[in-house]
Amino acid sequence: MHSGHKAMTGFVAVILALLITIVGLTTRWPLWAWPLSVAALVVYVAVSLAREGRHRPVIPSERQLEPDLPIAPVERWECVVRDIALPSLSEDYDFLFSATIRWLPQDAPSNAPTVNAGGLAVDAVLERARQVTQISSPHRSSLVQHRLNGELATMLPDANGRVIAMAESVQLRLEEADRERLEKLATVRKDEAVWEHERKWEQNKRAYLGDDVLRTPGSAVVWWLAKNDDRIDKTVSDIGLLAELASAAHDQPVPADFHRFVPGLSVESATDVAQEPQPESVMTAPRTPDEYADLLLEFVGLPEADPRHLLFLKRVADDAEAAGQSEMAQALRRRLDRFWTGSTPSGESYASEPPDEENPKAEPPDLDDYSL
Repeated sequence: MHSGHKAMTGFVAVILALLITIVGLTTRWPLWAWPLSVAALVVYVAVSLAREGRHRPVIPSERQLEPDLPIAPVERWECVVRDIALPSLSEDYDFLFSATIRWLPQDAPSNAPTVNAGGLAVDAVLERARQVTQISSPHRSSLVQHRLNGELATMLPDANGRVIAMAESVQLRLEEADRERLEKLATVRKDEAVWEHERKWEQNKRAYLGDDVLRTPGSAVVWWLAKNDDRIDKTVSDIGLLAELASAAHDQPVPADFHRFVPGLSVESATDVAQEPQPESVMTAPRTPDEYADLLLEFVGLPEADPRHLLFLKRVADDAEAAGQSEMAQALRRRLDRFWTGSTPSGESYASEPPDEENPKAEPPDLDDYSL
């Protein structure tokens, strides 16, 4: 007897009980008919179950297609490898590789030799791992480990096609001593890069000061004037110091033209040239804005024939006016005017020949069209 037959018998018995109840209530059976009908139903169920128990199935249970037998355990091909040295991009710094390697044997030709499938699987996985590690920096062991987990996560055949293999639970690390060495080397490289950057910055600064700013005392004066364009008198008073700096920067003595601005050298220069007539602007220290202006033009070194000479006068005069040095600005502008009027700042005639109708004086150009 099987469970299906029992279920069917119980279902039929329930249907019959419902029919008996409906018919009995509809036709108003007498009381004695109810126990009789129930007894008949019980007899039907008992006979049906007894008959099924004596009935033998056509196909014995042991011959059925799906007998209730325990499922055989799945055969697993795997092994664990630990701390296998694999090369890295840096010589003498090896990765230590650990993983669980899984494989499946493949069908082989009838005449193929017997092989150790596990050995082939391990060799195939290590070769795949080596191709990744040998181009990877040992500083990035954590990143390389994640990459290996992805590269080795696919079943691929070995070189002979006898197994397919993969790896999981990949771990990659360095020897503790190697890790400490790499950290020290990285620190030294960073410090060296900072030092090299500072050294180049210092070299550039020295080259700028020595080859440009302090190339000559005149270039030093122009540079200092650009730094202090609102203090022309300060630039004039610092000429001696600037001349000493420019000369010291090139291991040369202070030029004779600058001796009068350097304390101590001015006395020697006066003694050396005592027999020679000296211009008033040289014999005495500048005290008026006109004398300051003449001295400034002398050390800038722009000849009057140079168009930049006039442009320099105009721009310095504008800067002096903006800085509140109106007297200095007027002195500089008077020197601009003398090129167009032919007179000196003192009012004397400056032009070699007076203008006439046939050779009129040229109109002053617009200095904003020029640049220094």
